[in-house]
Amino acid sequence: MPDTPSSRWSDLERPALDGPALSGALTRDSQLWRDLRVVPEIGSTNAELVAAAGAGEPEGLVLVAEHQVAGRGRLDRVWTSPPRAGLTVSFLLRPDVPAARRGWLPLLTGVALAEAVGEVTGVRASLKWPNDLLALDGRKLAGILAESSGNAVVVGVGLNVSTTGEELPETGTSLSRVTGGTVDRGPVLLGFLRAVERRYRRWTAALGDPVASGLARDYLAWSSTVGTDVVVALPDGSTLEGTATAVDWDGRLVVTTPEGQVELASGDVRHVR
Repeated sequence: MPDTPSSRWSDLERPALDGPALSGALTRDSQLWRDLRVVPEIGSTNAELVAAAGAGEPEGLVLVAEHQVAGRGRLDRVWTSPPRAGLTVSFLLRPDVPAARRGWLPLLTGVALAEAVGEVTGVRASLKWPNDLLALDGRKLAGILAESSGNAVVVGVGLNVSTTGEELPETGTSLSRVTGGTVDRGPVLLGFLRAVERRYRRWTAALGDPVASGLARDYLAWSSTVGTDVVVALPDGSTLEGTATAVDWDGRLVVTTPEGQVELASGDVRHVR
């Protein structure tokens, strides 16, 4: 049998995802998710859904790629993963909330991912503002990228599942490396998307209010950034040093410096140990 992505058992350590079965399981009782599509290879799942959003696609579409060849992270960094070694997933949302509150969507996604990873695999993790899921040793398990298109937001996640040490950067890790065993991607994906739906519906029902929806409280419980001394590389090339003391109503990181408080909508955070 040829070793192709369409053959589910072409790699016993990295079996292909069963798209129709996953879509049926996800959409059967969902009030948000309409369809889950798995493709063997794509340039970027986020770019594909941003284009779909521009064409008027309603919310609730999920796109998963077994191999993403032109993936991007924040700050236009390249995100790569071997075929079927991780979960590369994007979803399309159209949240009816004030525009400023959309900054909470990647944080909401992070909380849902941390919850699902813990419940399905037992791996304990934390969230580094604004978009990283970290193992307890500080190595990166996943990254999150949210992109707006009109009134739509596309959220993409790249999670390392069976990626080996040789395939990872020095700062990265995977679920299999943490657990020391094989991790089935299907249950992790379903658990994550169901957690996103629960939190998203609660958050939109509260019109994006992070306090009334419980999101702010839960994000802080998972955060390894708030309360930590940080160095933040800002988009203009400058750096900011201080203590991360809060996340504000719009999802911005509040950093206390000797000169006062600064609210950051973006930046590359490094925790100072």
